[in-house]
Amino acid sequence: MNKTIFLFVTLFGIGKLKKIPGSYASLVTTIFLFFIFHILNISPNIVLVGIIIIFFISLYAVNIFIKNLDNKDPKEVVIDEFVGQSIPICLYEIAHEGTKETSQILTFYFIMFILFRIFDIAKPYPVSYYDKNFKNSFGVVMDDVVAGLYVVAVLVLYMVITS
Repeated sequence: MNKTIFLFVTLFGIGKLKKIPGSYASLVTTIFLFFIFHILNISPNIVLVGIIIIFFISLYAVNIFIKNLDNKDPKEVVIDEFVGQSIPICLYEIAHEGTKETSQILTFYFIMFILFRIFDIAKPYPVSYYDKNFKNSFGVVMDDVVAGLYVVAVLVLYMVITS
């Protein structure tokens, strides 16, 4: 197997961790995005374009990775967690551009991490629909995309209620 594809779909080997590789991938993604946005000060719009590109590359790479496997959603594939976790964080940063207190940022990042893991593990409809009905790279990636969009919906609802 192509080593580049292996490194990509396992998020540089995080997916090979014995226990909870998806949670580790989500945590690393959260920390990485905090660094990108608040240390390097990269525009959320640029990052969003990058996430969209990674989404399409992951459809291709995961397809190659799982082609000869019986299990079409192996635990070691965690690039989907990267994409799914990135969606709410990136959209939060786009919606809240400007100066924010670090404590507020860390609180929201923590909440987004926890909510994403809950939706990714519990798989409420339509997350479960993609997980059960698409035994291919599309299903592997899309269930995490929808879980990320659930996090966005919860945060928007929270912000509407509290404003």
